[in-house]
Amino acid sequence: MKVAVATDGNMVSQHFGHCRSYTIAEVEDGSVITRTLIDNPGHEPGFLPVFLAEKGVGCIIAGGMGGRAQGLFAEKGIIVITGASGLIDRVLEDFINDRLETGANICDH
Repeated sequence: MKVAVATDGNMVSQHFGHCRSYTIAEVEDGSVITRTLIDNPGHEPGFLPVFLAEKGVGCIIAGGMGGRAQGLFAEKGIIVITGASGLIDRVLEDFINDRLETGANICDH
C-alpha cells in the first residue's frame, strides 16, 4: 500500500492541502519499501484526491482535512487519517505497526 503523509519539513503538516509536500511511502510486510517526497502541486478544490489517487496512494495521513476533501478521498477508496502529528518517520513507523495515535481533526471546514 502507498501511504501519503502531508509534510512540512520532517513533520506532519497540520493541513493536507496547504502542506509543502507529500511523503509517499510504499509499505509492504511491515516495512517501508520506497519513500518519495513530492511537492504539493497546489491546493485547488477536488484536485488533490485525484492527483494522489493517480500516484497509487491508498491512505493519506494529515493533521487536518476538511469534510469535502475527506468525501472526495472516500470516493476514490483512499483511507483518510486525520489528527496525526509529529515526525514523519515516527508516524510511518507507528502506522505500519498499527499504533498510530491521533487527536482531533484540526481542520473542520
